[in-house]
Amino acid sequence: MSTPSLSLIPKPVVMTEPEPSSAFELTADCQIVAADAALAAGNLLAHSLRPATGFALPVVPMAAAGQPAIHLLIDAAIDGEEAYRLDVEPQSVTLRASDYAGLAYAVQTLRQLLPVEIFSATQVSGVRWVVPGVVIEDRPRFGWRGGHLDVGRHFFPVEVVKRFVDLLALHKFNRFHWHLTEDQGWRIEIKRYPRLTEIGAWRRHTMIGHGDNKLHDFDDTPHGGFYTQEQIRDVVAYAAERGILVVPEIEMPGHAQAAIAAYPELGNLDTPVEVSGEWGISENIFNVEESTFEFLENVLLEVLDLFPSRFIHIGGDEVPKRQWNDSPRAQAYMREHNLPDADALQSAFIRRMDDFLNAHGRVLVGWDEILEGGLAENAIVMSWRGEEGGIAAAEQGHDVIMTPEANVYFDHYQFDPASEGLAIGGLTTLEDVYSYEPVPPTLTPDQAAHVLGSQGQLWTEYMPTAERLEYMAYPRFCALAEVLWSPSERGTYADFLQRMRPHAQRLDLLGIHYCRRALDEG
Repeated sequence: MSTPSLSLIPKPVVMTEPEPSSAFELTADCQIVAADAALAAGNLLAHSLRPATGFALPVVPMAAAGQPAIHLLIDAAIDGEEAYRLDVEPQSVTLRASDYAGLAYAVQTLRQLLPVEIFSATQVSGVRWVVPGVVIEDRPRFGWRGGHLDVGRHFFPVEVVKRFVDLLALHKFNRFHWHLTEDQGWRIEIKRYPRLTEIGAWRRHTMIGHGDNKLHDFDDTPHGGFYTQEQIRDVVAYAAERGILVVPEIEMPGHAQAAIAAYPELGNLDTPVEVSGEWGISENIFNVEESTFEFLENVLLEVLDLFPSRFIHIGGDEVPKRQWNDSPRAQAYMREHNLPDADALQSAFIRRMDDFLNAHGRVLVGWDEILEGGLAENAIVMSWRGEEGGIAAAEQGHDVIMTPEANVYFDHYQFDPASEGLAIGGLTTLEDVYSYEPVPPTLTPDQAAHVLGSQGQLWTEYMPTAERLEYMAYPRFCALAEVLWSPSERGTYADFLQRMRPHAQRLDLLGIHYCRRALDEG
Protein backbone atom coordinates (compact mmCIF):
# COMPACT_ATOMS: atom_id res chain seq x y z
CA MET A 1 0.00 0.00 0.00
CA SER A 2 0.98 3.61 -0.47
CA THR A 3 3.21 5.45 1.96
CA PRO A 4 1.44 8.73 2.87
CA SER A 5 4.68 10.70 2.96
CA LEU A 6 5.12 10.08 -0.75
CA SER A 7 1.67 11.58 -1.44
CA LEU A 8 0.91 9.80 -4.69
CA ILE A 9 -2.39 10.74 -6.35
CA PRO A 10 -4.06 8.47 -7.35
CA LYS A 11 -2.99 5.86 -4.83
CA PRO A 12 -1.12 2.92 -6.42
CA VAL A 13 -2.39 -0.63 -6.08
CA VAL A 14 0.86 -1.85 -4.48
CA MET A 15 3.90 0.09 -3.33
CA THR A 16 6.67 -1.16 -1.09
CA GLU A 17 8.07 0.83 1.79
CA PRO A 18 10.95 3.02 0.61
CA GLU A 19 14.35 1.35 0.95
CA PRO A 20 17.01 4.05 1.44
CA SER A 21 19.80 1.87 0.04
CA SER A 22 17.85 1.48 -3.23
CA ALA A 23 17.21 5.18 -3.86
CA PHE A 24 18.17 6.59 -7.26
CA GLU A 25 19.59 10.06 -7.78
CA LEU A 26 18.82 11.77 -11.05
CA THR A 27 21.81 13.71 -12.36
CA ALA A 28 22.87 15.31 -15.61
CA ASP A 29 24.76 12.09 -16.44
CA CYS A 30 21.58 10.04 -16.55
CA GLN A 31 20.25 8.59 -19.78
CA ILE A 32 16.67 7.79 -20.71
CA VAL A 33 16.58 4.47 -22.54
CA ALA A 34 13.58 4.00 -24.79
CA ALA A 35 13.07 2.64 -28.27
CA ASP A 36 10.34 1.72 -30.72
CA ALA A 37 6.88 1.85 -29.10
CA ALA A 38 8.34 3.31 -25.90
CA LEU A 39 10.19 6.16 -27.58
CA ALA A 40 7.41 8.75 -27.30
CA ALA A 41 7.09 8.06 -23.57
CA GLY A 42 10.85 8.51 -23.20
CA ASN A 43 10.64 11.86 -24.95
CA LEU A 44 7.70 12.83 -22.75
CA LEU A 45 9.74 12.04 -19.65
CA ALA A 46 12.79 13.96 -20.86
CA HIS A 47 10.62 16.96 -21.70
CA SER A 48 8.93 16.93 -18.28
CA LEU A 49 12.21 16.69 -16.33
CA ARG A 50 14.14 19.41 -18.10
CA PRO A 51 12.54 22.70 -16.87
CA ALA A 52 13.18 22.16 -13.16
CA THR A 53 16.45 20.21 -13.34
CA GLY A 54 18.02 21.93 -16.31
CA PHE A 55 19.16 18.48 -17.48
CA ALA A 56 18.98 17.85 -21.21
CA LEU A 57 18.77 14.09 -20.73
CA PRO A 58 19.36 12.12 -23.94
CA VAL A 59 16.80 9.55 -25.05
CA VAL A 60 18.75 6.62 -26.46
CA PRO A 61 17.87 3.12 -27.68
CA MET A 62 20.55 1.41 -25.54
CA ALA A 63 22.18 2.32 -22.24
CA ALA A 64 25.88 3.11 -22.09
CA ALA A 65 27.85 0.89 -19.74
CA GLY A 66 28.20 2.23 -16.22
CA GLN A 67 25.90 5.24 -16.64
CA PRO A 68 22.76 5.74 -14.55
CA ALA A 69 19.65 5.25 -16.64
CA ILE A 70 15.87 5.31 -16.66
CA HIS A 71 14.58 2.45 -18.79
CA LEU A 72 11.14 2.48 -20.43
CA LEU A 73 9.88 -0.80 -21.86
CA ILE A 74 6.71 -2.21 -23.36
CA ASP A 75 6.55 -5.61 -21.69
CA ALA A 76 3.88 -8.17 -22.55
CA ALA A 77 4.53 -9.89 -19.22
CA ILE A 78 2.87 -6.99 -17.37
CA ASP A 79 -0.68 -8.18 -16.76
CA GLY A 80 -3.59 -5.92 -17.73
CA GLU A 81 -4.35 -3.00 -20.02
CA GLU A 82 -2.76 0.27 -18.87
CA ALA A 83 -0.90 -1.60 -16.10
CA TYR A 84 2.71 -0.83 -15.24
CA ARG A 85 5.55 -1.74 -12.87
CA LEU A 86 8.13 0.73 -11.58
CA ASP A 87 11.38 -0.51 -9.99
CA VAL A 88 13.89 1.84 -8.36
CA GLU A 89 17.50 0.77 -7.84
CA PRO A 90 20.66 2.81 -7.12
CA GLN A 91 21.83 2.89 -10.73
CA SER A 92 18.55 2.59 -12.59
CA VAL A 93 14.83 3.15 -12.64
CA THR A 94 12.84 0.77 -14.81
CA LEU A 95 9.33 1.45 -16.08
CA ARG A 96 7.55 -1.50 -17.67
CA ALA A 97 4.02 -1.47 -19.02
CA SER A 98 1.72 -3.69 -20.98
CA ASP A 99 0.97 -0.92 -23.49
CA TYR A 100 1.92 2.64 -24.31
CA ALA A 101 -0.76 4.19 -22.09
CA GLY A 102 0.53 2.30 -19.06
CA LEU A 103 4.02 3.58 -19.77
CA ALA A 104 2.71 7.16 -19.95
CA TYR A 105 1.05 6.71 -16.54
CA ALA A 106 4.28 5.26 -15.13
CA VAL A 107 6.03 8.45 -16.25
CA GLN A 108 3.50 10.46 -14.22
CA THR A 109 4.16 8.30 -11.15
CA LEU A 110 7.90 8.82 -11.52
CA ARG A 111 7.36 12.58 -11.64
CA GLN A 112 5.40 12.40 -8.37
CA LEU A 113 8.13 10.30 -6.72
CA LEU A 114 10.70 13.04 -7.31
CA PRO A 115 10.93 16.09 -5.03
CA VAL A 116 7.96 18.37 -5.50
CA GLU A 117 10.17 21.02 -7.13
CA ILE A 118 10.25 18.87 -10.26
CA PHE A 119 6.95 20.58 -11.17
CA SER A 120 8.58 23.99 -11.33
CA ALA A 121 8.50 25.68 -14.73
CA THR A 122 12.00 27.10 -14.21
CA GLN A 123 15.29 25.61 -13.12
CA VAL A 124 15.65 25.01 -9.39
CA SER A 125 19.06 24.94 -7.72
CA GLY A 126 20.09 23.20 -4.54
CA VAL A 127 17.76 20.20 -4.90
CA ARG A 128 18.93 16.59 -4.97
CA TRP A 129 16.64 14.84 -7.41
CA VAL A 130 16.29 11.59 -5.49
CA VAL A 131 13.73 8.91 -6.32
CA PRO A 132 12.87 6.78 -3.24
CA GLY A 133 13.80 3.11 -3.48
CA VAL A 134 10.36 1.61 -4.07
CA VAL A 135 8.68 -1.00 -6.23
CA ILE A 136 5.23 -0.13 -7.56
CA GLU A 137 2.80 -2.48 -9.27
CA ASP A 138 -0.16 -0.56 -10.52
CA ARG A 139 -3.22 -0.89 -12.73
CA PRO A 140 -6.53 0.99 -13.09
CA ARG A 141 -9.80 -0.23 -11.66
CA PHE A 142 -11.86 1.20 -14.55
CA GLY A 143 -11.15 1.46 -18.26
CA TRP A 144 -13.02 4.78 -18.68
CA ARG A 145 -11.55 7.56 -16.57
CA GLY A 146 -12.63 10.79 -18.12
CA GLY A 147 -12.58 14.54 -18.00
CA HIS A 148 -15.28 16.48 -19.88
CA LEU A 149 -14.82 20.06 -21.05
CA ASP A 150 -17.61 22.15 -22.55
CA VAL A 151 -16.13 24.76 -24.89
CA GLY A 152 -19.50 25.71 -26.37
CA ARG A 153 -20.70 27.96 -23.56
CA HIS A 154 -17.27 29.52 -23.20
CA PHE A 155 -14.48 29.04 -25.70
CA PHE A 156 -10.99 28.24 -24.42
CA PRO A 157 -7.88 28.54 -26.62
CA VAL A 158 -5.67 25.59 -27.46
CA GLU A 159 -3.10 26.35 -24.76
CA VAL A 160 -5.82 26.10 -22.09
CA VAL A 161 -7.09 22.85 -23.59
CA LYS A 162 -3.57 21.40 -23.53
CA ARG A 163 -3.12 22.47 -19.92
CA PHE A 164 -6.39 20.69 -19.14
CA VAL A 165 -5.03 17.56 -20.87
CA ASP A 166 -1.74 17.80 -18.96
CA LEU A 167 -3.61 17.79 -15.66
CA LEU A 168 -5.72 14.83 -16.71
CA ALA A 169 -2.54 12.98 -17.60
CA LEU A 170 -0.89 13.81 -14.27
CA HIS A 171 -3.81 12.10 -12.54
CA LYS A 172 -3.95 9.11 -14.92
CA PHE A 173 -7.21 9.90 -16.68
CA ASN A 174 -7.45 8.29 -20.09
CA ARG A 175 -10.40 10.06 -21.78
CA PHE A 176 -10.77 13.70 -22.74
CA HIS A 177 -14.42 14.27 -23.63
CA TRP A 178 -14.37 17.42 -25.77
CA HIS A 179 -17.85 18.98 -25.96
CA LEU A 180 -17.52 20.90 -29.22
CA THR A 181 -20.99 22.07 -30.26
CA GLU A 182 -23.77 23.86 -28.43
CA ASP A 183 -26.65 26.33 -28.78
CA GLN A 184 -24.15 29.02 -27.77
CA GLY A 185 -21.35 28.15 -30.16
CA TRP A 186 -20.04 25.69 -32.75
CA ARG A 187 -16.34 25.17 -32.08
CA ILE A 188 -15.01 22.74 -34.71
CA GLU A 189 -14.03 23.65 -38.26
CA ILE A 190 -15.99 21.63 -40.83
CA LYS A 191 -14.59 22.41 -44.25
CA ARG A 192 -17.69 21.34 -46.16
CA TYR A 193 -19.86 23.73 -44.13
CA PRO A 194 -17.85 26.91 -43.48
CA ARG A 195 -20.82 28.88 -42.11
CA LEU A 196 -20.74 26.64 -39.01
CA THR A 197 -17.72 28.59 -37.83
CA GLU A 198 -18.19 31.81 -39.80
CA ILE A 199 -21.57 32.32 -38.13
CA GLY A 200 -22.15 29.50 -35.65
CA ALA A 201 -18.95 30.07 -33.66
CA TRP A 202 -19.91 33.61 -32.58
CA ARG A 203 -22.64 35.07 -30.40
CA ARG A 204 -23.33 38.78 -30.08
CA HIS A 205 -23.75 38.77 -26.29
CA THR A 206 -23.86 36.55 -23.21
CA MET A 207 -26.37 36.38 -20.40
CA ILE A 208 -25.41 37.99 -17.11
CA GLY A 209 -26.40 36.37 -13.85
CA HIS A 210 -28.10 33.10 -13.13
CA GLY A 211 -30.25 31.29 -15.66
CA ASP A 212 -33.00 30.82 -13.08
CA ASN A 213 -33.75 34.54 -13.10
CA LYS A 214 -37.01 35.41 -14.82
CA LEU A 215 -35.61 38.54 -16.46
CA HIS A 216 -32.32 38.03 -18.27
CA ASP A 217 -29.70 40.72 -18.69
CA PHE A 218 -26.95 40.50 -21.30
CA ASP A 219 -23.54 42.00 -21.69
CA ASP A 220 -22.59 43.87 -24.84
CA THR A 221 -19.56 41.70 -25.61
CA PRO A 222 -19.44 39.32 -28.58
CA HIS A 223 -17.97 35.95 -27.66
CA GLY A 224 -16.70 33.09 -29.78
CA GLY A 225 -13.94 31.14 -31.37
CA PHE A 226 -13.31 27.75 -32.89
CA TYR A 227 -10.59 25.17 -33.44
CA THR A 228 -9.18 24.63 -36.88
CA GLN A 229 -8.76 21.09 -38.06
CA GLU A 230 -5.00 21.52 -37.78
CA GLN A 231 -5.38 22.57 -34.13
CA ILE A 232 -7.65 19.61 -33.41
CA ARG A 233 -5.16 17.16 -34.88
CA ASP A 234 -2.48 18.77 -32.73
CA VAL A 235 -4.54 18.37 -29.53
CA VAL A 236 -5.41 14.76 -30.41
CA ALA A 237 -1.72 13.91 -30.92
CA TYR A 238 -0.73 15.82 -27.78
CA ALA A 239 -3.24 13.85 -25.71
CA ALA A 240 -2.21 10.52 -27.25
CA GLU A 241 1.41 11.11 -26.19
CA ARG A 242 0.07 11.33 -22.64
CA GLY A 243 -2.05 8.19 -22.80
CA ILE A 244 -5.33 10.03 -23.36
CA LEU A 245 -7.95 9.36 -26.02
CA VAL A 246 -9.93 12.40 -27.17
CA VAL A 247 -13.66 11.68 -27.50
CA PRO A 248 -15.47 14.39 -29.49
CA GLU A 249 -19.08 15.36 -28.91
CA ILE A 250 -21.26 16.71 -31.72
CA GLU A 251 -24.68 17.46 -30.24
CA MET A 252 -27.87 16.22 -31.95
CA PRO A 253 -30.79 16.50 -32.33
CA GLY A 254 -30.93 19.15 -29.59
CA HIS A 255 -28.46 21.80 -28.44
CA ALA A 256 -28.28 22.66 -32.14
CA GLN A 257 -29.17 26.36 -32.30
CA ALA A 258 -25.70 27.52 -33.37
CA ALA A 259 -25.77 25.12 -36.33
CA ILE A 260 -29.31 26.19 -37.24
CA ALA A 261 -28.27 29.85 -37.05
CA ALA A 262 -25.59 29.06 -39.63
CA TYR A 263 -27.83 26.91 -41.84
CA PRO A 264 -31.51 27.76 -41.19
CA GLU A 265 -32.73 24.91 -43.39
CA LEU A 266 -31.61 22.49 -40.66
CA GLY A 267 -34.29 23.76 -38.29
CA ASN A 268 -38.04 23.36 -38.01
CA LEU A 269 -39.05 27.03 -38.26
CA ASP A 270 -39.42 29.40 -41.19
CA THR A 271 -37.93 32.28 -39.22
CA PRO A 272 -34.14 32.46 -38.76
CA VAL A 273 -32.52 32.23 -35.34
CA GLU A 274 -29.24 33.56 -33.99
CA VAL A 275 -26.55 31.85 -31.96
CA SER A 276 -27.94 31.76 -28.44
CA GLY A 277 -26.59 34.15 -25.86
CA GLU A 278 -28.50 32.70 -22.93
CA TRP A 279 -28.24 29.55 -20.87
CA GLY A 280 -30.83 26.83 -20.64
CA ILE A 281 -32.50 24.46 -23.08
CA SER A 282 -33.29 25.80 -26.54
CA GLU A 283 -36.44 24.73 -28.38
CA ASN A 284 -34.52 24.85 -31.67
CA ILE A 285 -33.60 21.31 -32.69
CA PHE A 286 -32.64 19.65 -35.98
CA ASN A 287 -35.45 18.71 -38.30
CA VAL A 288 -35.79 15.22 -39.81
CA GLU A 289 -35.39 16.08 -43.48
CA GLU A 290 -33.19 13.70 -45.43
CA SER A 291 -30.96 16.65 -46.28
CA THR A 292 -30.39 17.24 -42.55
CA PHE A 293 -29.38 13.64 -41.97
CA GLU A 294 -26.97 13.98 -44.91
CA PHE A 295 -25.57 17.17 -43.37
CA LEU A 296 -24.95 15.44 -40.04
CA GLU A 297 -23.36 12.43 -41.69
CA ASN A 298 -21.08 14.71 -43.72
CA VAL A 299 -20.11 16.55 -40.55
CA LEU A 300 -19.36 13.24 -38.83
CA LEU A 301 -17.21 12.10 -41.75
CA GLU A 302 -14.89 15.04 -41.13
CA VAL A 303 -15.02 14.39 -37.39
CA LEU A 304 -14.04 10.75 -37.93
CA ASP A 305 -11.09 11.87 -40.02
CA LEU A 306 -9.87 14.12 -37.19
CA PHE A 307 -10.47 11.81 -34.23
CA PRO A 308 -9.17 8.23 -34.21
CA SER A 309 -11.33 7.55 -31.15
CA ARG A 310 -13.51 4.46 -31.40
CA PHE A 311 -16.08 6.39 -29.37
CA ILE A 312 -18.06 9.28 -30.86
CA HIS A 313 -20.46 11.17 -28.59
CA ILE A 314 -23.60 12.56 -30.24
CA GLY A 315 -25.22 14.15 -27.19
CA GLY A 316 -28.90 13.23 -27.41
CA ASP A 317 -29.81 15.06 -24.21
CA GLU A 318 -32.41 17.71 -23.40
CA VAL A 319 -34.39 17.53 -26.65
CA PRO A 320 -37.65 19.51 -26.46
CA LYS A 321 -40.18 17.86 -28.77
CA ARG A 322 -42.55 20.78 -29.33
CA GLN A 323 -41.17 21.74 -32.72
CA TRP A 324 -41.41 18.15 -33.94
CA ASN A 325 -44.95 17.87 -32.58
CA ASP A 326 -45.88 21.11 -34.40
CA SER A 327 -44.08 20.27 -37.64
CA PRO A 328 -46.18 18.76 -40.45
CA ARG A 329 -43.01 17.30 -41.96
CA ALA A 330 -41.93 15.66 -38.70
CA GLN A 331 -45.45 14.25 -38.26
CA ALA A 332 -45.39 12.92 -41.81
CA TYR A 333 -41.99 11.31 -41.13
CA MET A 334 -43.44 9.62 -38.06
CA ARG A 335 -46.34 8.21 -40.09
CA GLU A 336 -44.02 7.06 -42.89
CA HIS A 337 -41.85 5.16 -40.39
CA ASN A 338 -44.63 3.93 -38.07
CA LEU A 339 -43.35 5.93 -35.11
CA PRO A 340 -46.00 6.40 -32.42
CA ASP A 341 -44.66 9.59 -30.82
CA ALA A 342 -41.82 12.09 -30.69
CA ASP A 343 -39.83 9.92 -28.26
CA ALA A 344 -39.84 7.18 -30.88
CA LEU A 345 -38.78 9.77 -33.46
CA GLN A 346 -35.79 10.72 -31.31
CA SER A 347 -34.91 7.03 -30.96
CA ALA A 348 -35.10 6.60 -34.75
CA PHE A 349 -32.87 9.66 -35.17
CA ILE A 350 -30.26 8.21 -32.80
CA ARG A 351 -30.51 4.75 -34.39
CA ARG A 352 -29.73 6.23 -37.79
CA MET A 353 -26.61 7.89 -36.38
CA ASP A 354 -25.73 4.64 -34.61
CA ASP A 355 -25.96 2.71 -37.88
CA PHE A 356 -23.83 5.32 -39.64
CA LEU A 357 -21.11 5.25 -36.99
CA ASN A 358 -21.13 1.46 -36.77
CA ALA A 359 -20.70 1.25 -40.55
CA HIS A 360 -17.54 3.34 -40.13
CA GLY A 361 -16.16 1.22 -37.30
CA ARG A 362 -17.13 3.57 -34.49
CA VAL A 363 -19.34 3.33 -31.41
CA LEU A 364 -22.03 5.86 -30.52
CA VAL A 365 -22.05 7.35 -27.01
CA GLY A 366 -24.98 9.42 -25.79
CA TRP A 367 -26.45 10.92 -22.65
CA ASP A 368 -29.11 8.82 -20.95
CA GLU A 369 -32.00 10.45 -22.86
CA ILE A 370 -31.08 8.17 -25.77
CA LEU A 371 -32.92 5.47 -23.80
CA GLU A 372 -36.22 7.25 -24.48
CA GLY A 373 -38.20 5.51 -27.18
CA GLY A 374 -35.78 2.56 -27.24
CA LEU A 375 -31.99 2.34 -27.12
CA ALA A 376 -29.94 1.97 -30.29
CA GLU A 377 -28.47 -1.51 -30.51
CA ASN A 378 -24.77 -0.73 -30.06
CA ALA A 379 -24.91 2.55 -28.13
CA ILE A 380 -23.10 3.33 -24.90
CA VAL A 381 -25.12 5.28 -22.33
CA MET A 382 -23.63 8.10 -20.29
CA SER A 383 -25.96 8.30 -17.29
CA TRP A 384 -26.17 11.84 -15.90
CA ARG A 385 -29.68 12.21 -14.45
CA GLY A 386 -28.78 9.96 -11.56
CA GLU A 387 -27.81 6.32 -12.13
CA GLU A 388 -31.21 5.00 -13.19
CA GLY A 389 -30.49 5.27 -16.91
CA GLY A 390 -27.15 3.54 -16.50
CA ILE A 391 -28.70 0.75 -14.46
CA ALA A 392 -31.42 0.23 -17.08
CA ALA A 393 -28.85 0.15 -19.88
CA ALA A 394 -26.58 -2.28 -18.02
CA GLU A 395 -29.55 -4.54 -17.34
CA GLN A 396 -30.18 -4.54 -21.10
CA GLY A 397 -26.58 -5.56 -21.74
CA HIS A 398 -25.28 -2.16 -22.83
CA ASP A 399 -22.04 -0.58 -21.69
CA VAL A 400 -22.51 2.49 -19.51
CA ILE A 401 -20.47 5.35 -18.11
CA MET A 402 -21.79 6.56 -14.77
CA THR A 403 -21.80 10.37 -14.63
CA PRO A 404 -24.54 11.29 -12.11
CA GLU A 405 -24.68 15.04 -11.67
CA ALA A 406 -24.87 14.83 -7.87
CA ASN A 407 -21.41 13.24 -7.72
CA VAL A 408 -19.35 14.21 -10.76
CA TYR A 409 -20.74 17.48 -12.14
CA PHE A 410 -18.03 19.97 -11.28
CA ASP A 411 -20.09 22.97 -12.35
CA HIS A 412 -21.85 22.50 -8.99
CA TYR A 413 -20.97 24.57 -5.96
CA GLN A 414 -18.29 23.21 -3.64
CA PHE A 415 -19.59 25.07 -0.56
CA ASP A 416 -22.61 27.08 0.52
CA PRO A 417 -23.56 29.15 -2.57
CA ALA A 418 -23.60 32.32 -0.48
CA SER A 419 -19.84 31.93 0.07
CA GLU A 420 -18.79 31.21 -3.52
CA GLY A 421 -18.92 32.80 -6.91
CA LEU A 422 -21.74 32.04 -9.30
CA ALA A 423 -22.29 28.39 -10.31
CA ILE A 424 -25.08 26.53 -12.02
CA GLY A 425 -26.48 25.04 -8.80
CA GLY A 426 -26.23 21.87 -6.76
CA LEU A 427 -23.60 21.07 -4.14
CA THR A 428 -20.82 18.55 -4.77
CA THR A 429 -18.07 18.67 -2.18
CA LEU A 430 -14.64 17.13 -2.43
CA GLU A 431 -15.74 14.43 0.00
CA ASP A 432 -18.86 13.76 -2.10
CA VAL A 433 -16.61 13.04 -5.08
CA TYR A 434 -14.21 10.85 -3.12
CA SER A 435 -17.08 8.86 -1.65
CA TYR A 436 -18.63 8.07 -5.02
CA GLU A 437 -18.91 4.40 -6.04
CA PRO A 438 -19.57 4.04 -9.80
CA VAL A 439 -20.93 0.47 -9.64
CA PRO A 440 -24.48 0.41 -8.22
CA PRO A 441 -24.96 -2.40 -5.69
CA THR A 442 -28.20 -3.50 -7.40
CA LEU A 443 -26.34 -4.79 -10.46
CA THR A 444 -25.39 -8.43 -10.81
CA PRO A 445 -21.71 -9.18 -11.49
CA ASP A 446 -22.46 -9.65 -15.21
CA GLN A 447 -24.35 -6.37 -15.34
CA ALA A 448 -21.68 -4.57 -13.30
CA ALA A 449 -19.12 -5.56 -15.94
CA HIS A 450 -20.90 -3.13 -18.28
CA VAL A 451 -19.95 -0.16 -16.07
CA LEU A 452 -16.92 1.15 -17.93
CA GLY A 453 -16.17 3.89 -15.42
CA SER A 454 -17.00 7.55 -14.92
CA GLN A 455 -15.83 11.07 -15.66
CA GLY A 456 -15.97 14.60 -14.28
CA GLN A 457 -18.11 17.15 -16.14
CA LEU A 458 -17.22 20.80 -16.58
CA TRP A 459 -20.13 22.70 -18.08
CA THR A 460 -18.87 26.24 -18.51
CA GLU A 461 -21.85 28.60 -18.36
CA TYR A 462 -20.32 30.12 -15.24
CA MET A 463 -16.66 29.48 -16.04
CA PRO A 464 -15.67 32.32 -18.37
CA THR A 465 -11.94 32.13 -17.58
CA ALA A 466 -9.27 29.47 -17.32
CA GLU A 467 -8.77 30.43 -13.67
CA ARG A 468 -12.43 29.79 -12.83
CA LEU A 469 -12.31 26.54 -14.79
CA GLU A 470 -9.38 25.29 -12.71
CA TYR A 471 -11.00 26.42 -9.45
CA MET A 472 -14.08 24.32 -10.22
CA ALA A 473 -12.07 21.34 -11.49
CA TYR A 474 -9.41 20.91 -8.80
CA PRO A 475 -9.03 19.28 -6.36
CA ARG A 476 -12.28 17.49 -7.25
CA PHE A 477 -10.63 15.84 -10.26
CA CYS A 478 -7.92 14.58 -7.90
CA ALA A 479 -10.56 12.80 -5.82
CA LEU A 480 -12.24 11.34 -8.89
CA ALA A 481 -8.87 10.14 -10.22
CA GLU A 482 -8.49 7.98 -7.14
CA VAL A 483 -12.07 6.70 -7.33
CA LEU A 484 -11.47 5.50 -10.88
CA TRP A 485 -7.86 4.30 -10.70
CA SER A 486 -7.33 2.89 -7.22
CA PRO A 487 -8.93 -0.29 -5.83
CA SER A 488 -12.37 0.08 -4.26
CA GLU A 489 -10.79 -0.50 -0.84
CA ARG A 490 -8.45 2.44 -1.50
CA GLY A 491 -8.78 3.88 2.03
CA THR A 492 -10.44 6.72 3.86
CA TYR A 493 -11.13 10.30 2.91
CA ALA A 494 -8.80 11.33 5.75
CA ASP A 495 -5.99 9.32 4.15
CA PHE A 496 -6.71 10.98 0.80
CA LEU A 497 -6.55 14.44 2.38
CA GLN A 498 -3.26 13.56 4.07
CA ARG A 499 -1.75 12.83 0.65
CA MET A 500 -3.66 15.57 -1.11
CA ARG A 501 -2.29 18.46 0.93
CA PRO A 502 1.34 17.77 -0.14
CA HIS A 503 0.07 17.06 -3.66
CA ALA A 504 -1.32 20.58 -3.66
CA GLN A 505 2.27 21.83 -3.64
CA ARG A 506 2.61 20.28 -7.08
CA LEU A 507 -0.50 22.14 -8.23
CA ASP A 508 0.96 25.34 -6.76
CA LEU A 509 4.17 24.94 -8.75
CA LEU A 510 2.14 24.26 -11.88
CA GLY A 511 0.26 27.49 -11.29
CA ILE A 512 -3.13 25.82 -10.97
CA HIS A 513 -5.89 28.03 -9.54
CA TYR A 514 -7.45 25.20 -7.54
CA CYS A 515 -9.94 25.55 -4.69
CA ARG A 516 -7.66 25.78 -1.64
CA ARG A 517 -10.60 26.01 0.70
CA ALA A 518 -11.58 22.42 -0.12
CA LEU A 519 -8.32 21.25 1.45
CA ASP A 520 -8.22 23.77 4.29
CA GLU A 521 -11.71 22.81 5.47
CA GLY A 522 -11.50 19.08 4.71
